[in-house]
Amino acid sequence: MKLFRRSYASGGSEQPLLGCTVGELFDSVVSHYPHHEALVSRHQNLRYTYRELGQAVDDLARALMAIGVAKGDRVGIWSQNNAEWVLVQFATGKIGAILVNINPAYRVPELEYALKQSGTKVLILAPSYRTSNYVEMMRQLIPTLSGANGEVESETLPELKTVITLGEEEHAGFLSWAGLVGRASEISKEDMYTRQAELQFDDPINIQYTSGTTGLPKGATLTHHNIVNNGYFIGEAMRFTNEDRLCIPVPFYHCFGMVLGNLAAVTHGATMVLPSDRFEAAAVLETLQEEGCTAVHGVPTMFSAMMEHPDLEKRRFPKLRTGIMAGSPCPIELMKQVISVMGAREITIAYGMTETSPVSFQTTADDPIELRVSTVGRIHPHVEAKIIDKLGKTAPIGEPGELCTRGYLVMPYYWNNPEATAEAIDVVGWMHTGDLAVMDENGYVNIVGRIKDMISRGGEKVFPREVEEVLYTHPSISEAQIIGVPSVKYGEEVMAWVKLKEGETLTPDGIREFCKDRMAYFKIPRYIKFVTEFPMTVTGKVQKYKMREVSIEELGLQDAARIKTA
Repeated sequence: MKLFRRSYASGGSEQPLLGCTVGELFDSVVSHYPHHEALVSRHQNLRYTYRELGQAVDDLARALMAIGVAKGDRVGIWSQNNAEWVLVQFATGKIGAILVNINPAYRVPELEYALKQSGTKVLILAPSYRTSNYVEMMRQLIPTLSGANGEVESETLPELKTVITLGEEEHAGFLSWAGLVGRASEISKEDMYTRQAELQFDDPINIQYTSGTTGLPKGATLTHHNIVNNGYFIGEAMRFTNEDRLCIPVPFYHCFGMVLGNLAAVTHGATMVLPSDRFEAAAVLETLQEEGCTAVHGVPTMFSAMMEHPDLEKRRFPKLRTGIMAGSPCPIELMKQVISVMGAREITIAYGMTETSPVSFQTTADDPIELRVSTVGRIHPHVEAKIIDKLGKTAPIGEPGELCTRGYLVMPYYWNNPEATAEAIDVVGWMHTGDLAVMDENGYVNIVGRIKDMISRGGEKVFPREVEEVLYTHPSISEAQIIGVPSVKYGEEVMAWVKLKEGETLTPDGIREFCKDRMAYFKIPRYIKFVTEFPMTVTGKVQKYKMREVSIEELGLQDAARIKTA
């Protein structure tokens, strides 16, 4: 008997939703596992037990209250991964401040937009990151930045009142991290607990800006209830206990780091392990071995880099069993290699979006291997999903359409953007993801691409993921991305950007010959570009719109592009 006649699924569970705030959750875990290791930051040589982490979080929470942070105030953090980021995440949660995650790659205009749009009151920033000098960038934005104790008066950013730098070095016009924490004594623990007791789990607690590939970034606003429960059920899917040690090389500013990473670990009393301040394949491999990690997270490009790194052969990971590969479509062949070579036999695939806290689908260790490497699993507990056709009707099983999700995990709104909110969330609460998906009769879902990325070649529909999976099976190809480029004759043609394995050579005709017996003729790439890297976001997502822009320019397809958009 078929379980579903149409593409709809709901996640049943014997585990009820957690009705608590971030602070209540955190305090409970600290009391249950006081002596258990909570956080390891290898690049900073820092280690905290849960009791020590709890004390540091409380001190920071009191310090933020001392500089005037009230419930609902926005506190921005602009930094790479470090222990302080974790402290800020939980300290703001305890006092009801709304954490604003700021992309470490932002330039001055993007930073200005995020601070102004969110109305950030306090900004905590690293002095620098890679080639970016954050302190000097702030001085460009606010030339008058010279007040004592980091106090700010700016016509450009009227709501910004305090700027704080991480690290030991002091910077003129900024409050130092030590100077901030030193003010904790001005607020009693009783006052902090009184503030914490006033919070409700439906209060907003986090603003994360979307990539903004079209138009200005939107501030997805998440509640305690959103992220606490999503983190908990993510950990449940990986069978986390307090004995697990999770290696987190993905950025905290994104949901992957702070929810799939930190909250999935903390909700189960597990250990957060930071291998470095940003992804480095060698550091991750070393950390997995030396810290005895049982789990590791990453986007496909990170796992690909680990699989191809020369250190892999000399490392052993006897305790590694699970983790999450997510952020972009996960190639089947890569997933198989991670399981067989790294030994992560229970590694999961997760799917979601920032606006849904973020995970809505995930595989589990109980899923057959063929489904764990070819789908994003089934719907999460307490969540609904449906796939709709162009008319908005629920599609039959096996038919592609737009994936929509509903439940506790859907954000309440985009910050100060009711128009965008109404476009994304319909009147009955469905979040429209913009992703094309197919559901089978048992509720397993396969993401076949973005609606806007689907290629229409002479009326034939081509899903990029389908072609990419074939190219990944070529022994000389490390990574492949498929895009559509404009064509006067067909409307669109298929183009492949291909990254070869080290030392390998291949020709465009060789790729086409390989494809000839593996896919329909209209899916075979007309254009092929060999590259050493893809344009990517900080979180490891490939930016296909940039690939299209480059390809149109290089191939001289501007006239065809004008015809297509006319």
